Amino acid sequence: MVSRIGVVLIMGLLGMLYLATQLPPSQESSELDDQQLPAISTRIRLSDGRYLAYREKGVPRHESNHKIILVHGFGSSKEMNFLATQELIDELKIYFLLFDRAGYGESDPNPHRSVKSEALDIQELADQLQLGSKFYVIGVSLGSYSTWSCIKYIPDRLAGVALVVPVVNYWWPSLPDSLIRGDYRRRLVQWSIWLAHYAPGLLYWWATQKWIPSTSVVERNSIFFNNRDIDVLKTTPGFPMLTQDKLRQRGVFDTLRNDFTVAFGNWEFDPMDLSNPFPQNQSFVHIWQGYEDKVVPFQLQRYVSSKLPWIQYHEVPDGGHLLVHYNGLSEAILRALLFQEKPTLIQT
Repeated sequence: MVSRIGVVLIMGLLGMLYLATQLPPSQESSELDDQQLPAISTRIRLSDGRYLAYREKGVPRHESNHKIILVHGFGSSKEMNFLATQELIDELKIYFLLFDRAGYGESDPNPHRSVKSEALDIQELADQLQLGSKFYVIGVSLGSYSTWSCIKYIPDRLAGVALVVPVVNYWWPSLPDSLIRGDYRRRLVQWSIWLAHYAPGLLYWWATQKWIPSTSVVERNSIFFNNRDIDVLKTTPGFPMLTQDKLRQRGVFDTLRNDFTVAFGNWEFDPMDLSNPFPQNQSFVHIWQGYEDKVVPFQLQRYVSSKLPWIQYHEVPDGGHLLVHYNGLSEAILRALLFQEKPTLIQT
């Protein structure tokens, strides 16, 4: 009897482990969801056949003095906020190009997404829209891995670069173990990567179960956000792709899982081995970091910047991870990027 109970328990456990590795089937084409509605945004067709959706903001492209591509982060889209005033945009004649990265919004997923493919998507988008030989790139949060990729693979196309609260991949070879060994965020990322690879069904269940809504773990949580961030979340949509209704859509879940695993996977290069894309100091790479950022610790950004002396490092004393949404910060980013003006409202 005992042996039979043991066999049943083992079989049940094996069944649960198997289910943890399986994702629910994708929705049938007859079911309507956001992924199947007709595209309403302007899109280009890439050389591999995928479509990339984009929107334009600021002064008309042909009248601009500065062309800037904005790269959104995790769970965001081309509808991201960048709070530059219209007065500043008109004064500096800035043209903004925002796009849905692969799989986000109205852009097709890329089953072969890699760190390099992100830069190539940006380059092809710029070429098809005829932005010229050089353009600026601003990458926010997880979108910074696309921006590092631009520095690596298309440095000759860059007029200037800004990385705003960029994520740091804990598996970059040059990061010293003494700096990351005790960082709990490293363990969280490590477990998330393991689940995404080996137990995606369990990860999907956690993201969509109703007993403890996974989004409540993120939204307005003091573990991830400081006081200024939480104030921002009271007046902004937050993370529209991280709602449970969105996460139940296999296309959305797969995009987020794919994006996360590429960002924190094995890169083809170590950023701290990169060469200065502006050797004549004709422009600079900027990193903007909040001292109170609870998602990406300032100690890591300081270390990265210390190893790359060609980076201009800016630290906001009371800034959290959402500092791109703070009043006045976008203006400071633009003036530093375009004219190398030293910011006055922050500490550098």
